[in-house]
Amino acid sequence: MQQGSVQIANPIYDIVFKYLMEDGHSAMTILSLLLGEEIIDLEPLPQEFSAEKDNLSQKLSIYRLDFSATVRTPGGSKKTIIIEVQKSATPGDIIRFRKYLGTQYRNSTLSQDIIDLDGRYTKVGFPIFSIYFLGYTLPGFDQHPVMHIDVHARPRYLEDVSVTKPAFIESLYHQGIIITIPALKKRRRDRLEQLLSIFDQSNRTKDIHIMNVQIKDFPRQFQPIIRRLQKASQVQEVRETMEVEDDFFLEINELVQAKEEAQRKQEEAQRKQEEAQRKQAEAQRKQEEAQRKQAEAQRKQAEAQRKQEEAILFMLDSGISRKSIVQKLNISIEELERIISKGNS
Repeated sequence: MQQGSVQIANPIYDIVFKYLMEDGHSAMTILSLLLGEEIIDLEPLPQEFSAEKDNLSQKLSIYRLDFSATVRTPGGSKKTIIIEVQKSATPGDIIRFRKYLGTQYRNSTLSQDIIDLDGRYTKVGFPIFSIYFLGYTLPGFDQHPVMHIDVHARPRYLEDVSVTKPAFIESLYHQGIIITIPALKKRRRDRLEQLLSIFDQSNRTKDIHIMNVQIKDFPRQFQPIIRRLQKASQVQEVRETMEVEDDFFLEINELVQAKEEAQRKQEEAQRKQEEAQRKQAEAQRKQEEAQRKQAEAQRKQAEAQRKQEEAILFMLDSGISRKSIVQKLNISIEELERIISKGNS
């Protein structure tokens, strides 16, 4: 293989990634490194495609790559596992991933018969290993390009986790690995990160479909992968499909942005409505408080009036003259007569 810089198709595109993984040698090399186990045999499973988006002008399906792999365990035995590989450009694919996992678990053909400790045959599911290539980072893991998801069983009253994984656990819980492509950033700390550098988007050329990589950055074991990606860059159908993917995801992003903008406006309208309701409720509260104070003032005024009238009648009964009462209380003679008349009624 030539030395120096070479141009490869950008494997972040689904069509390029699929083209790469359809090559058995490349797929086995990549998956062995990701699993951290030796793959003895690798068979692609029938692929399923996501539904095409009828509301978009471009029609594009999202590839799911599934494999049945026979791996050699650290103890030297063999076991069959299911490997599912999916890629996502935006966080909106989480529910799609979840639904697809449910489909995998419901697939009764992905199972085998084993003999339990009592000598009985038991049907169990093949262990599932999920691999996700994400075009975005996850909160809290911005600087970590590779994350391992493992499954451990821990008895409730023990601190140590069990190193054994019964078929029950492997059938119902699954391991995985997450690759966050933006976090790669020239990291080459081990062979896995050397391999994953083919996804490092800082290597893109002006043509975002093409990447420049240095041969010296890859050991001989990975050079067939580089050759495969070189070949992909020269396949007309692959290049055309990359352009379709660009248009597709541009429209997806526009739809997402339009949806987010509509949601933002709806939330803003809701906020303004709630603010108006709050102000209306506050005005109502203040009006009710004013009415309460007015009523209280009227009650106190009536109470003061009643006490004054009682005092006037008491003064009259005590022999105090009307003239003295009028002068002492600073009221008119007409008011005094009214009170007297009211008291006599």
